[in-house]
Amino acid sequence: MNIQIRNAKIEDCEAMMILVQELADYEKAPNEVTVSIDEFKEAGFGENPVWGAFVAEVEDKIVGLSLYYIRYSTWKGRRLYLEDLIVHEPYRGYGVGKSLLDRTIAYAKEKKYSGMMWQVLDWNEPAIKFYEKYDATFDGEWINVNLKF
Repeated sequence: MNIQIRNAKIEDCEAMMILVQELADYEKAPNEVTVSIDEFKEAGFGENPVWGAFVAEVEDKIVGLSLYYIRYSTWKGRRLYLEDLIVHEPYRGYGVGKSLLDRTIAYAKEKKYSGMMWQVLDWNEPAIKFYEKYDATFDGEWINVNLKF
């Protein structure tokens, strides 16, 4: 399988949102994706973009996504936060996720960020096993907190 990893373009947003919805369905939260396509495009490609992304293509079809943003730690400095790593289900197990994660890690190193972080649901065994191959540290100490407006 010939996998091409490249920077996302605004024209990719519809395909990216299909992958985001696929992830939400997998995570048993199909109605939680409420962002509009216009907001998504503006946030990634507008005047002040807040996220970046890499897409994986196979035969000119987008089959994977790595969406990230930069966060700041007063203890560690700039870090890359991996918001989503998604591979369309029929393409899992062929190295698409590895190619995307490897490219994202390389990007964080190129930018000289102090590290990279992300979250994984405790029941998502396939993802956990995948991340374990990278010697990622799993932190059971912190509790997620959020406010909805």
